[in-house]
Amino acid sequence: MEKKSREKLIGKVTHYYDKAGVAIVKLSAPVAVGDEIHICGGKTDLEQTVGSMQVEHEDIQKAKKGDEIGIKVEDKVREGDEVYAK
Repeated sequence: MEKKSREKLIGKVTHYYDKAGVAIVKLSAPVAVGDEIHICGGKTDLEQTVGSMQVEHEDIQKAKKGDEIGIKVEDKVREGDEVYAK
């Protein structure tokens, strides 16, 4: 799947917890709860709003470049998938 031209790369999925439905994302740009994101890769094409995210099991509202965060996702994602801000 391809990103849309107006989208900005903000991170990459480093792990996916199937049972919890949580993607671990290493950020290359800031993100906040409420932001619209697009996760895409070879078999992934998921657009959603960030509903909640955590760092070290603590709920946070904003994350900065370099953070590794957990985001609850609505569908399966895969390691290596790219995360874009819409």
